[in-house]
Amino acid sequence: MNPGFEAIIGLEVHVQLRTRSKMFCACRNSYGAAPNTQTCPVCLGLPGALPALNGEAVRMALALGLSVGARIRSDSSFYRKQYFYPDLPKGYQITQGPVALVEGGELEIPGDPAVRGVAGPVRIRLERAHLEEDAGKSSHDQRPGVSLVDLNRAGVPLLEVVGAPDLRSPQEASEFMKALHRRVVFLGICDGSLEEGSFRCDANVSLRRAGEAFGTRVEVKNLNSFRFVKQALAFEIGRQAGLLERGLPVRQETRGWDAQVGETRAQRSKEAAMDYRYFPEPDLPILGIRPEEVEAARAALPELPEAKAGRWQAAFGLGLDEAHALLQSPAFTAYFEALTAACGSGKAAANWMLGEVSRTLNERHLDIEAFPVPPEGLAGLIRLVESRQIAHGAARDQVFPALLAGEGPAEAIVAAKGLAQTTDRGGVEALVAGVLAAHPGPVAQLRAGKEGLRGFLVGQVLKAGGGKVDPKLVNEILAEALAKA
Repeated sequence: MNPGFEAIIGLEVHVQLRTRSKMFCACRNSYGAAPNTQTCPVCLGLPGALPALNGEAVRMALALGLSVGARIRSDSSFYRKQYFYPDLPKGYQITQGPVALVEGGELEIPGDPAVRGVAGPVRIRLERAHLEEDAGKSSHDQRPGVSLVDLNRAGVPLLEVVGAPDLRSPQEASEFMKALHRRVVFLGICDGSLEEGSFRCDANVSLRRAGEAFGTRVEVKNLNSFRFVKQALAFEIGRQAGLLERGLPVRQETRGWDAQVGETRAQRSKEAAMDYRYFPEPDLPILGIRPEEVEAARAALPELPEAKAGRWQAAFGLGLDEAHALLQSPAFTAYFEALTAACGSGKAAANWMLGEVSRTLNERHLDIEAFPVPPEGLAGLIRLVESRQIAHGAARDQVFPALLAGEGPAEAIVAAKGLAQTTDRGGVEALVAGVLAAHPGPVAQLRAGKEGLRGFLVGQVLKAGGGKVDPKLVNEILAEALAKA
């Protein structure tokens, strides 16, 4: 952050809803079809075509609103927002007008101590979440000098979540986007695909000096990754600070993020509300929500991701970062909970999920749904480690790869490879005695206070035992032997 300035940031996040059909017509809502094959007179804006509201999109908007503690308006309306782009076939967008279905609410995120002075969570207010339709998609880089338009996306249901200007750094903006992403994915209302554009945001940012009113706001459009949000805002804050330090004004405008060169670039002057010539949508009635519909949506809410994380922290002793890492997808979370139930240790399950399982998924470019070992199979290996029947290193380096290769259950692999640890106390005592007798120098130095040599002696015992001796038992017996005069 530039000294002397405070950043004021608010995000407008566009959430594509996972409905089967589009917002106001029966066209299929899916990604990847051949261009302009999922269209009809309604989403193409042909004369005489009338929109009909998608009730499932309304239910999804209710779910998000209730999950963030927002007010649900019993009556809300749709308006026409006029603007003229090639990818907007009607020449206007149907969106919710002055009153939105969802108003208020908040999300809790980790605050940025670099700008707030203290570490800890902060609550970021939401202004509203309103239903609208998406535009089509323009492509400018497929043929030199030619722009192509695909209208498959035109009319896809959007929930635009407008955050209050409560964020104070690019880091907090990224955290807000991540928290909202988790929320909509775990609610099942959005697939959360950043690459496909189903979750993207516009960022509004201005600078002010302490005690001053808000500065001139600049909007950075269409940011589709958590990293780009941080990078674009960091650049834009630096750009605006440079202007203000030179006594130059900041223009109210819309800018785009060029990830290739790492800078924002001016696109157009920022429109005011009057420029859009809003007026009520004449073909759609007032959207009325009955109290029983709200209560049905509330009863259908799943356990929210933050509640899951808190439960895991309390029950399993996980850190906040560990708990959040386990929330990377509903399927990943479901695997973790099934693994915990099968092996009996949430902490051990978390360690394996965030360690070997995640490494394997990354290396093989897999989602957890394609992981070849079911939770019960991995639980068998974890139980062997936790009961000290096999060393963790052998479990990780030899048994886990064999599980991945489908060589059988963990117990059979351990038996076939002869990896079972000895828990024979008398045998371990004999190994320890032999190592102590063979290394009188290190033993004397350890007894004189050179604690670093303890690890050396433990390693010698494990080596003497062929890697099949329980390290915990070795440490216990070694400590007893060294305590004797």
